[in-house]
Amino acid sequence: MSRAARRLKSPVSSPAGTKARQEAKGSMAAADLAAELDALKTELANSNAERDAALAREAALAEVLQTINSSPGDLATVFDAMLERALKLSETAHGLIWRWDGAFAHAASVCGDEDVVALIRQIGHHRPDPGSSLGQIIDGANLVCMADPTQQEAYRTSRQYRAFIDAGGIRTSLMVALRKDGVLLGALAVYRQEVRPFTEKQIAVLQNFAEQAVIAMENARLLTETREALEQQTATAEVLQVINSSPGDLAPVFEAILEKAHSLCGAALGSLGIFEGETWRAVVQRGYGEPLASILRQPRRGSDNPFLQDLIDGAPLVHIADLAQIDYPIAQANVAAAIHTYWLLRYAKTMRCSALFP
Repeated sequence: MSRAARRLKSPVSSPAGTKARQEAKGSMAAADLAAELDALKTELANSNAERDAALAREAALAEVLQTINSSPGDLATVFDAMLERALKLSETAHGLIWRWDGAFAHAASVCGDEDVVALIRQIGHHRPDPGSSLGQIIDGANLVCMADPTQQEAYRTSRQYRAFIDAGGIRTSLMVALRKDGVLLGALAVYRQEVRPFTEKQIAVLQNFAEQAVIAMENARLLTETREALEQQTATAEVLQVINSSPGDLAPVFEAILEKAHSLCGAALGSLGIFEGETWRAVVQRGYGEPLASILRQPRRGSDNPFLQDLIDGAPLVHIADLAQIDYPIAQANVAAAIHTYWLLRYAKTMRCSALFP
């Protein structure tokens, strides 16, 4: 075939077709570029959100630490600040910090709707239900997440637990244990009103707050112990000073002892008595009215006094939980004066003296 014939058989592109193909390629490239740009914008927005969330977590932790440092020993202020930030970072409606004394749980701080706050204050201290989040923490768990507490056995069997869940409209909960050297001190909990699991970062934030709560509790304990030790040393020194300044005069010494004992124990009523032979009588009293004060001053056989029998037998301390159960004139006089509980301390080697603190 001739060259001319081959040219006639070959397709010839028109200027219009070439332009159309070029425009199509340009449109595809622009669309790809726009999609890539949108993806970059989304990635940037996500990165900015993660950065802002991280900064918010760091700021919240710094604020809590600052509160701990500026309020040594003031756990209420620390816990309130901690809960406020925990609710914001975990996107929850309610929050609680429980303290555990080995037998009962006490609400140390609560944040949320008025109904929840009122109910927690009404409950006061209580023994948690075994299937509840706090019950599981007491049984040894360090972290308890509940996707829907209304589906738990405790919700069906415990009226108190059900009332709490319903009052807050709680549908998701997260609780972290507060432990020191393996000993349970309490728990930090947050609650959502919708079924939505917590993210790993939100859980990590709560665990970090729990660690700070334990540090604050330990600091408060150490401060309290240091203050009490100092107060005891000061009281002892003042009593010794009275002894030195009043040789042979027991009245001011006993007054000083009872005064310091009241101050250290936070007691409103009390007496200090001595044994004279086989009889016992109160020689110093604080806070008692008549006729109880006169009854305590009357000498009575110590062996007939059920208050003193355990002390006579060698017990260093006696606790009487309910005086109404004791058939004895002093017990009846105390009950008549609305006094129902007594602590008695033996503080003389020869059992010549004892102190009573209602």
